[in-house]
Amino acid sequence: MLPGDGIGGEVTAEALKVMRAAGAAVEFTEFDWGAERYLKDGTTVPVDGFAMLARDYDAILVGAFGDPRIPSNIHAREILLGMRFRMDLYANVRPVKLLDLALCPLKNAKLEDVDFVVVRENTEGLYADVGGVFKQGTADEIAVQEDVNTRKGVERIVRYAFEYALANGRKQVLMSDKSNVMTHAHGLWLHVFWEVAKEHKDIEPRHMLADALAMMMVREPHQLDVIVTNNMFGDILTDLAAALQGGLGMAASGNLHPGRTSMFEPVHGSAPPLAGKNVANPVGAILTAAMMLAHLGLAHEAEKIEAAVLAAVQQKKTTEDVGGKLGTREAGEWIATRVAGS
Repeated sequence: MLPGDGIGGEVTAEALKVMRAAGAAVEFTEFDWGAERYLKDGTTVPVDGFAMLARDYDAILVGAFGDPRIPSNIHAREILLGMRFRMDLYANVRPVKLLDLALCPLKNAKLEDVDFVVVRENTEGLYADVGGVFKQGTADEIAVQEDVNTRKGVERIVRYAFEYALANGRKQVLMSDKSNVMTHAHGLWLHVFWEVAKEHKDIEPRHMLADALAMMMVREPHQLDVIVTNNMFGDILTDLAAALQGGLGMAASGNLHPGRTSMFEPVHGSAPPLAGKNVANPVGAILTAAMMLAHLGLAHEAEKIEAAVLAAVQQKKTTEDVGGKLGTREAGEWIATRVAGS
């Protein structure tokens, strides 16, 4: 467990409490990687840190990273992006499920309208940090950022999306890109997607440009099932998707490589202004923990946690951002008590 910065330690503490209440047979080791450690001795990730995580642990639970005392956020970048790239966690999976109509900003929406999953490529694209700056600081400054797409990277994430759909009773996989203008990079996505789709006759394949998909998310989210897309579009579209389920405080995610140590993190960020005030929403971290348990084969415990979170949201036993009046600790305690009694 890497609680990290800001509200990270607060929400991971509640996630741990809930997992213990569920009887999950999981042992945790906590690491102090984060802003405090970096400010103390300059360490972002210890030597051999990523290799140690991959060798000695089955999964990694992360709180959040980011601290205004470190404007460059170098520690957050080296820890989070380091895990994704160095440990080859190529599939970022974000479930999007509405638990209470009161949390959805869409008018006339039904509860069942918002229930889809976004599968984001996690190790390539514009986040590969390939590029440079020429004539910096002059009127002729040029900045180039390369969008890196490999056949291997695209094919494995597309294949993962189809296999995810098949394993989870989903009926459709929609691939989203901008192949109309990015004819080379996203042309690769397009032809690989249709090739892989031919191998999965029971899953409906669908293609949509990213801007059209953004519009569909707010007009007809009921048409969505499993979405697969590149790193940049996945980052943007999942924040829009999170708003449909009540905000980033409700959003869980996993950074996965099947068969290897994978990392799980809520997506709300470290929210420094909220730290230490007992107001942060722990639901995203708790649902992320449930996602991790399911990944580790503890499906029964994961289902108990998800059911308790649903009850908490429906009964307003939550923090203020999602309609309740409880603090972080009290919301976590309510969910843990519910889990223990289930």
